[in-house]
Parts: sequence; C-alpha cells; structure tokens
Amino acid sequence: MSFPAYPSDVYTGEGGEVSAWLRRDDTPPDITYPSGGTCEYLVTGEQSRGLLGVYRWTFGEAETGPDPHFHRSISEHFYVLSGTVRLFDGREWVTGSAGDYLYVPEGGIHGFRGSDHARMLLSFAPGGPREDYFETLARGGRMSEDERAAFMLRHDTFWV
Repeated sequence: MSFPAYPSDVYTGEGGEVSAWLRRDDTPPDITYPSGGTCEYLVTGEQSRGLLGVYRWTFGEAETGPDPHFHRSISEHFYVLSGTVRLFDGREWVTGSAGDYLYVPEGGIHGFRGSDHARMLLSFAPGGPREDYFETLARGGRMSEDERAAFMLRHDTFWV
C-alpha cells in the first residue's frame, strides 16, 4: 500500500521548540461589523508563514454574508459551530448546522449567509492577507468602481 509523502520539513532543529500560543475564548474580537457581527483572528496568514488563516466568524442578528464568488489562489473552509449558516456550494444554497463542514477548493464557487448570532470557523489555505479584506469591508468606506475592482483583484475575490 502506498501513502502520499509528507511535505518537506520546515522545522529542522533538534528537540522541538516552544512556539505554540493560546487564544482564549473571552479575547475581544478583532473586528466588529456595523451589523453586529464579529471576526476573530485565530491564526493569520502572517502568523502561519502563509500556510493558512483561521477566523471565528459570529453573525449579527440580521442576515449578512457575501454573494457567490470564487478565489483563484486559496481554498476556503467553513465549519459551523452554532446556529445555522446558509452556504452556497456552487449549485445551491444549503443550510449548515453545528458540526457541518464545507470545503471549497481553489476556483470553487461559494458564498455564505448567517444571522441570529450563528458562529463558524472560516479558514483559508494557503493563508493570504485576508485581514485587510475583512477590515476594509468593516470600515464601510466608499470605493469607486475602479477602486473596488482593484481591491477585489488584490484579495483574490471574483464575483459570479
């Protein structure tokens, strides 16, 4: 029986190192959106040396979330922690409940919508600089059509 190989070593020291960190559940969110939703940076692309980004997303009372789109360079992962989240799987909107997981490979059309303080883990691999994307949208500043197109291109987001 043949098994796939592990990636090349990244750590080459002897005996391991103390490098883990713990983010407590009661740590304040990194972003609070005007809708009342929040985003917590659990692992950023920078912290993981570009390997992944993991965020805890909590929706506000009213339904919010992006329309269908895709990414060319990153996969996206959704794990519902509590409540229900509507997930677009490229074909239709499906309802995800606590424990449900949706994997979206590079190029996969997807979207998500939630309300009533539902929570999910949202992750990207590899870990691009998504924090600027989230923060810019949270500020809600106006962009011209050209500025918005450049912003979306810079953040690997293509609307369908």
